[in-house]
Parts: sequence; structure tokens; C-alpha cells
Amino acid sequence: MSESNRRMILSLVLQNAGAKGSWRHPSTRLEEFHDIKHFQRLAKKAEAARIDSLFIADGLSVEAKAVQHGPILGFEPLTLLSSIAAVTERIGLIATISTSFSEPYNVARTFASLDHISGGRAGWNIVTTGVERTALNFGLQQLPSHAERYARAREFTEVVLKLWDSWEADALVQDKASGVYADAAKVHDIHHEGNYYSVRGALNIMRPPQGRPLLVQAGASEDGRSLAAEYAELIFTIQNTFEDAQLYYQDIKARAVKAGRSPDDIKVLPGLHVIVCATEEEAQHKAGDLRQLRSIERAVMSLSNLLGIDFSAYALDEPFPDLSHVKQTNSYQTFYQMVQKIVAKEKLTLRELLEKHWIGNGELNIAGTPQQVVDVMERWFKDGAADGFNVMPQLAFGGAEDFLELVVPELQRRGLFPRDYSGQTLRENLGFSPL
Repeated sequence: MSESNRRMILSLVLQNAGAKGSWRHPSTRLEEFHDIKHFQRLAKKAEAARIDSLFIADGLSVEAKAVQHGPILGFEPLTLLSSIAAVTERIGLIATISTSFSEPYNVARTFASLDHISGGRAGWNIVTTGVERTALNFGLQQLPSHAERYARAREFTEVVLKLWDSWEADALVQDKASGVYADAAKVHDIHHEGNYYSVRGALNIMRPPQGRPLLVQAGASEDGRSLAAEYAELIFTIQNTFEDAQLYYQDIKARAVKAGRSPDDIKVLPGLHVIVCATEEEAQHKAGDLRQLRSIERAVMSLSNLLGIDFSAYALDEPFPDLSHVKQTNSYQTFYQMVQKIVAKEKLTLRELLEKHWIGNGELNIAGTPQQVVDVMERWFKDGAADGFNVMPQLAFGGAEDFLELVVPELQRRGLFPRDYSGQTLRENLGFSPL
């Protein structure tokens, strides 16, 4: 895509809780937290605003003592997105499925099914699982190492792609006269034999409408970047400064070229936590209210899970603990590196880190007017830090609507975001070549 017709990509995160603590806000309708109609209504509003895709994050375990502090996770992503597919027509549907505790055949089949159900709008967010507790839910005593999880993820992805390709595009015949439903010569067993998986194939559902559902990735460790450069088409990233985002953007585009791809083959979408109001005073007031509602205990649990370090053992109001002795973590290295960088620069206490930076999980955070929000988005987009944004409204109820009604029109007024969809499939709408 040339610079002259380059446009911003927007993905909207569907979450039942908003930012941490927002479930306690007066605007939150708790009775709708687990009501599928709420998510369907929101999806239709996002589609009316021409949002490119909806995204659902996921996890596979819950810390029992954390549930007192609010909702942890919602519906299983593919189940939820299948119901949304039935009431929408153009918006993309991206679900998170972990390669650490799934099987390639099941993942290939479920995403092919979602792609068919939605008419070619499915995307798979490829993740590895870095929460030690999750291993205990799947018959393991501990997580595999970070390197092994990514080695598995790479082979896992290879198998899924082979399975999607196991049906040629014209394999489905459906000829009543001859009695031939599908051309057996165009349906292929994949005969995959690797280090971690042995899969014969072929897939038991015909080729997805997109050929392959869109591939999304969210890891920023060395292994994560390598996987993304090789396979990903969208990358969801976590940076809270323009300089860090710009460095990541340059690095991942260079890696794509090294992997034999065009820089335009990968679109980078930093996470954006946002509160938008008609006035800056109102936005800051809402942000202040949400800060008061957040649970510091829940934030400590979240940080501990992401870094694989028990921070409940440290005092909240003393200098952030020295992690220099921790050479590497088996949890999420992206967050570990980010936290190290923040505390080295700002000399914070544990409480200050959590209150200042842990609104989401360290993403860019903006509270302001539509013009102020778009000013930041425009700078990141035009100056080589982003191809778009993964939007996470901080308010569970009303936050997404505010973004759709206030920010999107301002983006369109500035010519940064289109007013209409350009195709039917997610790939077409994002400008990716058909497969």
C-alpha cells in the first residue's frame, strides 16, 4: 500500500470488564456482563462506524482469590464471535487461541468454521501461554520453557496452515448429476511429522473463504518477534511511549524484509486505552474516578502472573524491587522487559508503578477530547510508530460508544480512516492480497 493511500487500521477489543476496576463504575450494567445481546449490540455499533475488526483476548486459568476484585475473563472467544457473526456482515472477527494448550487440527477446524460462518471475516491471534498456573489445568506440573513454547508455536502454525491448504480452492464440486461432491484429487493429506506434532490431515471442512484466516500475533520478545516476522499479518503490541513504539515498528518491519516479506505484509497495532469526552475536564474526571475504583491487590496479582514473580511479598511503598538477579523469566518476557525499563527510568515504588502504568497492562493511555486523542493517534500513525490501533475503551459500558461516536468521525474528517468497507472479507478490507 503506497503512502498516498495508506490509511489507519482500527480493531476494537471486546471485553466484559473494561479497564481494571471499571465494573464498579456507576455506568456499568452488571446484569449485562454475561449477556450475549450486549456484545451483539456493541458489534453492530462498531460495524456501523466501519471498525475493521473486533478482537477478544483470552486466558485459560483463573486465580480463585482474584475473582473478588471483578470479572476475569468472559465467554470463550470463538463461541462469542460465532454468535456475533450471525448479526454482522463486514466487520472482522479475531479470536485468541493459545498454541500451548491446543491441538493444531482443532484450531484449524474451528477457525475455518468461523471463516465460513462469517463469510470470510475470521482472524487467529496466535499466542503462547506464560502463566505457570495454567499448566496445572492441562495435566502438567509446570510450563514448558519460553523457548520451547515458541518452538511449538512455530510448528503449530505450520501445521494449521498446511491443514487450511489441504483443500484446493476448487476442490468442492457438488455435482448432483455425476454424484461427485468433492474432487478427491484436490483434497490432500498433509502427512506432517515434526518435533512436536504428527498430523496426517486433511482438514474435515473445505477451504476457508479467505483461503487462510488472517494471522495475528502479540508477542514482543525475541522469539515472539521472530514468529511474527515469519507469519503474522497484524501485530498487537504494547508500548506506552512514542519512542518505544517507533523502535518496535522499525524492528519488526526490518525483520519482515529479512524473512523475505514486504514491510507492508505486516501491520502494527499498538494497544490504546482510551477515555474520550467532549471536554478534557470531563475526560480527566472519569479517569480519576476509575483510578479510585481499581484494586491494588488485583493489580499485584496481575503483575505477578505476567512476570512470574510473586510481588505480594514486597512492600507497596518501598522502592520497586531490584530484578537484576532475575536473568530471564519463564512468563511473559515482553512485560518483564517493559517493567524493567520503566522502573529504571522513573525510580518508582511498586504502588506507583501499578497506579501510574497498570491501567491495562502497560499500553498507551489517553484521556481527553476527540481532537486530543486523534492528535496522538495521527502522530503515531504518520511518524512511523503504528499502522493503526487495538482500541481498549476503559469504561465497560459507554466507553466504546464514545470512541465510535467521537473519535472515529474525527479520524474520518482528517482523512485517516475510511467511511466505508472496501470488500466483504477481512483480508479485502485490510488491503491484503487474497490467498
